Amino acid sequence: MTQSPRKSGSAAHRQTNRSGRISASFIARVGLMASLALIFSYVEAIIPYNPGVPGIKLGIANVVTVVALYKFGAKDAAAVSVIRVVLAGLLFNGVFGMLYALAGAIVSLTGMILLKKTGLFSVTGVSMAAGVLHNLGQLFVAAALIEDLRIFFYFPVLMFSGIAAGILVGIASALALRALR
Repeated sequence: MTQSPRKSGSAAHRQTNRSGRISASFIARVGLMASLALIFSYVEAIIPYNPGVPGIKLGIANVVTVVALYKFGAKDAAAVSVIRVVLAGLLFNGVFGMLYALAGAIVSLTGMILLKKTGLFSVTGVSMAAGVLHNLGQLFVAAALIEDLRIFFYFPVLMFSGIAAGILVGIASALALRALR
């Protein structure tokens, strides 16, 4: 699934105005998408879902990040992701939960941006890789905090869960993008 190139001068995609300030349309767009992602985070937090393995969740809020990346670009996706992770951390997960989620978000978003730029992967493929990278980013934080590399023995479990969640998020994102066209 490819996206047509956007016009560089398009007012809908301009992040800054002529004076170098962030545009009102960028703030409004990111604010709306971050709010939607935060709602999805809340819904996921209240759903009684326990697969029996710690650290596994669906990550439905990531649909908004993937849509932002494909519809508006990397800056929008990064802003949406960071705002959502920080607010969800403060509201639902606490400081350590926020730290883990932020590490995962940074690693996965970087991977998504790079994979999207290649043009070789579908939305679902990019999302699937992001699910795995998110878990890897969290493991790096866990290894640093507990000062034990044996935590990486848990990576195969998280890899498979990241693949499954990434596929589901990718399918939902592709459907949302198709509806937005």
